[in-house]
Amino acid sequence: MNEYNSPECHCGKIRKYSSLLLTSLFLWLSFATFAGETTTVLYNEGIYLIPYPQEVVLGGEDFLLGGEVSVVLDRNATDSDRFAAAELVAQLKREWGVNAVITNAPSGKSIILTHKGVPKKVKGLPEKKSQQGYQLTTEGNQLIIRAQGESGLFYGTQTLLQIIKKGNEGAFVPGMEITDWPDIPERASHYDTKHHQDKREYVESFIRDLARYKINMLVWEWEDKFAYPSHPDIGAPGAFTMEEMQELTRYAKQYHVQLVPLVQGLGHVSFILKWPQYNDLREVPASNWEFCPLKEGSYELLFDLWEDAIEATPGSEYIHIGSDETYELGVCEQCRIKSEEIGKSGLYHLFTGKAGKHLQAKGRKVMCWERPMGWTVGDSPAKGIEPFKELVLTESYSYETPDFKYASEAKSEGFEIFSYDPNPDVVPLMVPYFFALGEGGEKRIGSLEKSYNLLTSSTKSGYFDGMINTSWDDAGLHNQMWMMSFINSAEWTWSGNNPSLEEFTDKFFLNYYGEQSSDMRELYQLMNKAGYYYFESFERRVWHSGDVGKTHLPDLPRGDNLEYDEYWNREYAARIEKSSEQIKQMERAREIILANQQTGIKNSYDLELFTTIADLVNHTCNTYLSLSELERAIKEAHNQRFLSHQATYDALENAIELIDTNLSERQKVYDELVGVWEKTRFPKGFSTDEKEFFHRQDRARHFAFRRADMSYLIYDEELLGLEEYREKLLEYMEWYNKTYLPDI
Repeated sequence: MNEYNSPECHCGKIRKYSSLLLTSLFLWLSFATFAGETTTVLYNEGIYLIPYPQEVVLGGEDFLLGGEVSVVLDRNATDSDRFAAAELVAQLKREWGVNAVITNAPSGKSIILTHKGVPKKVKGLPEKKSQQGYQLTTEGNQLIIRAQGESGLFYGTQTLLQIIKKGNEGAFVPGMEITDWPDIPERASHYDTKHHQDKREYVESFIRDLARYKINMLVWEWEDKFAYPSHPDIGAPGAFTMEEMQELTRYAKQYHVQLVPLVQGLGHVSFILKWPQYNDLREVPASNWEFCPLKEGSYELLFDLWEDAIEATPGSEYIHIGSDETYELGVCEQCRIKSEEIGKSGLYHLFTGKAGKHLQAKGRKVMCWERPMGWTVGDSPAKGIEPFKELVLTESYSYETPDFKYASEAKSEGFEIFSYDPNPDVVPLMVPYFFALGEGGEKRIGSLEKSYNLLTSSTKSGYFDGMINTSWDDAGLHNQMWMMSFINSAEWTWSGNNPSLEEFTDKFFLNYYGEQSSDMRELYQLMNKAGYYYFESFERRVWHSGDVGKTHLPDLPRGDNLEYDEYWNREYAARIEKSSEQIKQMERAREIILANQQTGIKNSYDLELFTTIADLVNHTCNTYLSLSELERAIKEAHNQRFLSHQATYDALENAIELIDTNLSERQKVYDELVGVWEKTRFPKGFSTDEKEFFHRQDRARHFAFRRADMSYLIYDEELLGLEEYREKLLEYMEWYNKTYLPDI
């Protein structure tokens, strides 16, 4: 018995069993997996595959890659097959140091990529599923990936790259057979860049990451980040050109990701209607948020933009026209009269029907933010207006009933429906993965559990043609903060039966950051808490949610006797206590970040981002604590007033030092944050020599658009007015000095 087959090698792998025991194991594993029961078979073997396969049987000989391996293609392999093979070769070298060559004939250790011998279970699926299905089998010196379609072959290679393990003799794949296909054929990530623009290199890396987890659609809400040739004024400075967007579309296609443009239609159009030349198309003159659906000019302009978007995404099947959050729909006099006749929902479908027919004639399926049968429910349902039957519905409102009554009805009427991954709370800095907070501070389940609950049930219902995971840019999170959400959705819509939420959460960190990572769940939980702490500080929630709290500055000293109102530490006692606690949590976050940086985990850029977030939150804490000390310094000056003029003045100087330290820290934290975030982004709201960025706030009061640049993250500290406070305090100190300490 050689070392490769010895019981001592490859700790944790399935050993050689007697044929009777092995047969029993096969039967048990087959039953557990085929019956659709949640199983931890792969996880228990140290394999952190995402998404979990439909069927897996462990056993048989391992496939040892060694230092060299051949990647074997069919002689009639397509360009797509050759691309999948080339990507596999590159990743084997990069991740495992394995030299691989592409050939048409097996030789020695071989990974065979073939369209031959595909099992009937895969071939017999509906076309969109069968094209993505594959079978992966280890057979001694060969690992074979069989697939019906090009995407299936690619997905087989992505699975392979995730199941390779490190053993005593190098990289190996435990003996197994995987037969796999998606439950939902279209799995989309919504990519929202309305308030920022990522660099091309980052977009490409983002596409590769999505493809690794079998996401096959990127619905890109680019707003003004595309330079529309028909209306050059609308595109922001530095926006992607037509040629660049076409190249990105072709790039994504290589990875079996369809790039779908989302150019907002009826509502969400402040990026268009902020421009004075389009004022006449507004529903309400005072709001740049939505078009009037009864003005022909609305359609003429949008048709131009949509046709530019179609040209920019060659080969894509869909276009998304958004059109949600139509707050003022039916307000103008014409629309008010029309809505009395056909209902506000009728107005909406008047718009989407006209838009849909036009775009369908251009060869696209038309998506919009509409829920199944949404036109029949609500305060103002449609009357006498039939929805355009070819609309693709991508909104949920939780589908109203647990049994998907309206989804079932819409499906029976012929609509294509995408399951809408429940939108997490839009909180600055971090997605609330583990918990959310209601308006009254009550604790709610986090976005992971929300997604799990809805997506597993909707996936198994059979009503949905696709899934869309949304990542709203309203609060200005870095796109990397959404990655766990995208991958979470990929898990449940590929296979609705497996695994458990707890297993997914554990394996995500090991899969995405590597087995050498540690305490990443705790780090995410700390960031979850930090996001809410930050959001509840100063005026941040006042901005979006109304009068929910505002922080003031301590009272300035006044008069000969240094009078002041001692209220600050009493008024903000709870905030001071919470800030002290939060600082400790950020210290712990920094410890985890540093420990993982030292081990060299994967996706380490996330750690840089987490550092900037921890520092920003830490600065918020320090600001509250500094204001507390500032009031104490004023109090000390007051107490010394009739004891020592010098001691009084020294206490006031201490107050100035506290302010200067805080202002200096703010600038340092902000500069470092911008530097890290702009490794992957263009400067926010920047202008070029050719064009100046035109900033107008939107009607939805998005947190990230309070300022044109990144200073929206420190806007609340600026609103405090510490600089003005400092000047007034210096004026008082100058008077005090001249009055009581003329010799200083």
